[in-house]
Amino acid sequence: MLDIVNLQRKVKFDLEALKRFRSDAMISDEMFVGKTAAVAFVSDDRMKQLNELFRGKKTTTDVLSFPHEPDEFDPDKNNLGDIVISAEQAQKQAEENGLTLEGEIKQLILHGLLHLCGYDHETDNGEMNSRELELRENLGI
Repeated sequence: MLDIVNLQRKVKFDLEALKRFRSDAMISDEMFVGKTAAVAFVSDDRMKQLNELFRGKKTTTDVLSFPHEPDEFDPDKNNLGDIVISAEQAQKQAEENGLTLEGEIKQLILHGLLHLCGYDHETDNGEMNSRELELRENLGI
């Protein structure tokens, strides 16, 4: 199950369509079944702050993932973690790539979910990209 919250006001999108997508995404593959995660949409300014705080980069980005690490205070092993998406970057990338905004957001959610599952496109020699393309095809995005 994906919890989705919109914390920005600049970009309008169909939140209900994304809520319908969350069910499809979470049953699309064994690694997601029975798992939970949260997705928050933020402004570009907020995303810049988060990217600098957590990655030391003074620029914006489209998506950040924060894996949940179970511990004695929160032992939930089914919680994958949190995904933060810049709605403004999603809109910009949708226009650049000839996609609908909802289509771009779905891709970013999937990308974030893969990061939460331990994939890292910066170090895995294309494994994450291949997996993402396979799941996009399965989900029709």
